[in-house]
Amino acid sequence: MRLLKGLSSLFLLLSFLYGHGQELNATVQVNAQGVAQPDLSIFKTLETSMQEFLNNTKWTDNEYEDEEKITMSLVFVVNVYDNDRFEGNFQVSASRPVFNSTYSTPIFNYKDNDVRFEYVEYAPFFYNKNQYENNLLSLVSFYALTVIGIDADTFEFKGGESYHREAQQIVNLSQSDTSVRGWRPNDGLISRYRLNDDLLSDTYVEYRKVMYEYHLLGLDKFAEDPKRTKEKLKTILVQFEELNKRRPNSLLQRTFFDAKADEISRIYSDGPAVNIRDLKTLLQKLAPNQSSKWRTIRV
Repeated sequence: MRLLKGLSSLFLLLSFLYGHGQELNATVQVNAQGVAQPDLSIFKTLETSMQEFLNNTKWTDNEYEDEEKITMSLVFVVNVYDNDRFEGNFQVSASRPVFNSTYSTPIFNYKDNDVRFEYVEYAPFFYNKNQYENNLLSLVSFYALTVIGIDADTFEFKGGESYHREAQQIVNLSQSDTSVRGWRPNDGLISRYRLNDDLLSDTYVEYRKVMYEYHLLGLDKFAEDPKRTKEKLKTILVQFEELNKRRPNSLLQRTFFDAKADEISRIYSDGPAVNIRDLKTLLQKLAPNQSSKWRTIRV
């Protein structure tokens, strides 16, 4: 009995040390259906290792209660596997709870088509913010910090600045590996470098303002007064018009609407009616690729 009590106490201590306080509630899926590989164990091991790394690493100095953790999903679709070399794409999404409701709002939805790395089964995962280890660690760490930064941006204007800066350090260190793409200024208009650089640039400050106001001053007030909140959200979303004039169809603008189009269409298709004819016209202009969602909005 004493031994059982001792083991129970040890388990509780380990649960406290390693199961609480971390920022992410992440799920990882490795989809290898597109590759011919008789032994699928390495894909399952990779999946488990990535998920444990995301959830067990202490990414910030803050303490998170279980209900405060950021829900994150990372789906890795493997297109090529050859001698421990992986190529494919990451689909990264995240959400956070809305105050006074059971609803969780999407805050990030992003596809990285330029994922390639080497991974030996059971290789350990350790995050070192001052040193480049390998591209897999850089990729997963970059998206963890980016998601945490974007979540913090929804609670305070530029609240995620320090996390985006730490992600920038990963970008800079990863540029030393010339065998991979996505970390350099000349790696295309959609890249990890571009995503991070735009998040930190005042050229795209409207995105950071909208992320803060839309969530903390908008959605988090919805339960109190839905009609008033819908009017408020209109004025917040209109801020994208200035950004669109300056940088049409920017990466951050597309990223926002990729995450929010379904939600916005639902908000304005249900509940108390408000005049959104002008907003609907603007949404068609800001995110024409989401036109099927905008057509469902009643005016």
